[in-house]
Amino acid sequence: MRLKPDEVDAINAAAREAFGPDAVVRLFGSRVDDSKRGGDIDLIVEVEDGQQDIVHESRFLDALFARIDERKVDLLFMVRGSPPSAFAQMVAREAVLLS
Repeated sequence: MRLKPDEVDAINAAAREAFGPDAVVRLFGSRVDDSKRGGDIDLIVEVEDGQQDIVHESRFLDALFARIDERKVDLLFMVRGSPPSAFAQMVAREAVLLS
């Protein structure tokens, strides 16, 4: 996984701040592969229904960029208790839990 420990801590702290203590965050995409370089930060965020909106996403990004340098971050929401999209199912197979 190509995230530094302080970046993982910042992501988890920002998720708790924006989505509450039960938010679950997983990394997917190129940052999971240690042999690759660069790339944005692709995150799956498991949230409660109603939190998968631009307001919560903005809170998360503001909280995150207060802790680390700004960069491209893509969020994919999975709503607890709802069936995930086909894309979410596909990327979740290789996603890494950030804890």
